[in-house]
Amino acid sequence: MIKLVSDTIDKNDIKSLIEWLDQDPIPRLTKGDLTKELEIKWSNYLGTNYSVFVNSGSSAILLTLAALNQLGRLKNNKIVVPGLSWATDVSSPMLLGLEPIFCDCNLNDLSCSLADLEILFARENPSSIILVSPLGLVPNMDKIIKLCKKYNVLLLEDVCESMGSKYKEQYLGTFGIASFFSMYFGHHLSTIEGGFINTNDEELYHMLLMMRSHGWDRDLPEWKQKELRTKHHTTDFDSLYNFYVPGFNLRSTDLQAFLGLRAIDKLEKYSKIRNKNFKYYIEKLNNNLNLTIDKENFISSFAIPVVSENRNIIVEKLIENNIEVRPLIAGNMSNKPMSKEYYRELNNCNIIESKGFYIPNHQDLTLQEIDKIIDIINSI
Repeated sequence: MIKLVSDTIDKNDIKSLIEWLDQDPIPRLTKGDLTKELEIKWSNYLGTNYSVFVNSGSSAILLTLAALNQLGRLKNNKIVVPGLSWATDVSSPMLLGLEPIFCDCNLNDLSCSLADLEILFARENPSSIILVSPLGLVPNMDKIIKLCKKYNVLLLEDVCESMGSKYKEQYLGTFGIASFFSMYFGHHLSTIEGGFINTNDEELYHMLLMMRSHGWDRDLPEWKQKELRTKHHTTDFDSLYNFYVPGFNLRSTDLQAFLGLRAIDKLEKYSKIRNKNFKYYIEKLNNNLNLTIDKENFISSFAIPVVSENRNIIVEKLIENNIEVRPLIAGNMSNKPMSKEYYRELNNCNIIESKGFYIPNHQDLTLQEIDKIIDIINSI
C-alpha cells in the first residue's frame, strides 16, 4: 500500500515519550510548562511574537474568530472564505453568527481568485478573510495584502496544509493578524492532535490565552493579571475562579507538547523532501492544472493536486494498485449541505470538485513509488 500520508511520530519519539512518562513522580500531563516551552520554540522558528497551542487546527480558527469578535475587532459579521477550503473554515464563522461569503479559487495555486476577491471586497465590505493555502501551495501574498489594505479587511491565514512553505523567503502564517496550523496525524508535523495560533498582536494574544481556558487569567503575564484584578477588584485568591470573558476549553496537553518539541526539529528536513518530490511530480505528471512554481517561493507540499477529465478512471486504477487517493479537499464548500444557504456559483471550485483529486507526497515516499503513481496517471 502506498499511503497518502505518513506519521511524523517515529519509534524514537515513542521511546523518549515512554521514558518521560516513566519519571518519578509522573510529570504533569495536562497543559503546563512544556506547552509554554513549545509555544516559544514554535514562535521563534516561525518568526512571530506569540504562539498559542490548542487541541486542533480547527479549534485555532474558532478561537481566533471568537477572540477578535470579543475584542470588537470585526467591523461587521461578514467574512470571506475560500470555496476551496475545509469544513471548519466555514463552520467556525457560522457557529459564531458570522456570514461566510464564498470566493472562487484560481487554478494556478488553488488559493482565492484575485479577481473574485476584489469583487467581493468592494461589494460586501467584509470584516475579514480566511485565506487558505491548499496542499502547501503558495498564494500571491503581495497582491492579497494590497487588497486587504485597500478595503480594510483583516487577513487570517489558514496554513494547516502549508507548514514550512514560504513566499519570498517569508513563512506563510506570518503575513496576517493571525494564522492557524494543524499538528494532526498525517500533516507536516504531528502531536497526535493539536494546532497553533500565531500572531504579533499582543491584545489578541492575551484574549486568546483567556478564551482558550474558560476566560480566566491564569496564562496571562503577571503584569496583565494585576491589571485585570485591579480593574475588577479581585484578589489573587479569588482570581483562581474569576472569569473575565466567555471562554472555551480548547487546551492541548503537555504530553502532546513533548511530542511537538521534538517534531519542530524535523520540519526543515521533511519540508525539503516534500519540495523535492513536488518538483519531480510536476515535471513528470500529465496534469490539467497549470500550477505556478515561482522560484522565489518554497513549496512544502502536503500532497499533489491533479485535475483530469478522466478522474474516475484514474482514481479507480490507483485504488486497484493499492495507492491511496482522495478528492481534492472538498471542492466547492458552498455546495455542501451545511452551507447551501450561502451558495455561490464558483466555476473553478466546481471544476476541482468534479475533476480534482490528490495523490501522496510525504517524507517516507520513495522515488520508485512516485514513478509508479506517475506512470498510472500518465497511461490514462
